[in-house]
Amino acid sequence: MKRLLKITGYTLLTFFLFIGIYLLSAYTLSRMSTQREVVNDADITIYMLTNGVHTDLVVPVRTPQIDWSRYIPFKNTVGNDTTATLLAFGWGDKGFYLETPTWADLKTSTALKAAFNLSTSAIHATYYRGLTENESCRAILVNKEQYARLISYINNSFRTGSDGQPVNIVTHANYDKNDAFYEAKGSYNLFHTCNTWANNGLKSCGQKACRWTIFDTGIFYQYR
Repeated sequence: MKRLLKITGYTLLTFFLFIGIYLLSAYTLSRMSTQREVVNDADITIYMLTNGVHTDLVVPVRTPQIDWSRYIPFKNTVGNDTTATLLAFGWGDKGFYLETPTWADLKTSTALKAAFNLSTSAIHATYYRGLTENESCRAILVNKEQYARLISYINNSFRTGSDGQPVNIVTHANYDKNDAFYEAKGSYNLFHTCNTWANNGLKSCGQKACRWTIFDTGIFYQYR
C-alpha cells in the first residue's frame, strides 16, 4: 500500500510539474516576438480575428494574385453571398469544429483526442462583407511578396482532392450562413493548436508573431 501511494504521489507530482512547465513556457514564449520584415510597398490589408479563444487569418477574397472564391466557392455556404469581400481561415481539430458547437457540448473523448494528436483537422472558412478594427480584430498591411507567402501557407494547409481543389466537408454543423468546413493537413495537439497555426501564418509572411503560442492572447499581445 505504501509503495502504491508513493507511485501515485510521484505520478501526480510529475503531471502537475508538466502542466506548470507547459503553461509557463506558453506564457513566456508568447510574450517573446519574432522580428517583423520592414517593407515600403505594403498595400494589401489582412486581418487577425479572435472569438476570444480561436484566431482566424482574414484575407481579401480577390486580388490580382488570387481569387479565393475559385477554391472556396460561395456556393459551399448556406448564404452564397457573392458580395463578401473578405475570407477568414481558421485551422483546428475536426472534432471540435463539427461536434462542439458550444463548450457545453464538449465531450471528454473529443478533448483527449485533440490534446494527444489522435484526430484529424479541418479548416473553417468564413466569408465577411467587411470587418471593423477593435480589440478582437487587428489589421495588418503586407506587400505582394509577403502575401504570396501567406497564400502558399494557407493553400498548403488544405487536403485536396484529385481535382486539386480543397475537399469540402458536407455538414450541418456550420456556425452561420456564410461559412464552410474543409479537410486539412496535420493534427491538433497540446503543442500545435489553432492559434499556433495562425501564429505560424503570420511568421510565414514576415509579420510580428510570438516565438510560440497556444493561445490567442499571445498573438494579440504582440499587436496591443
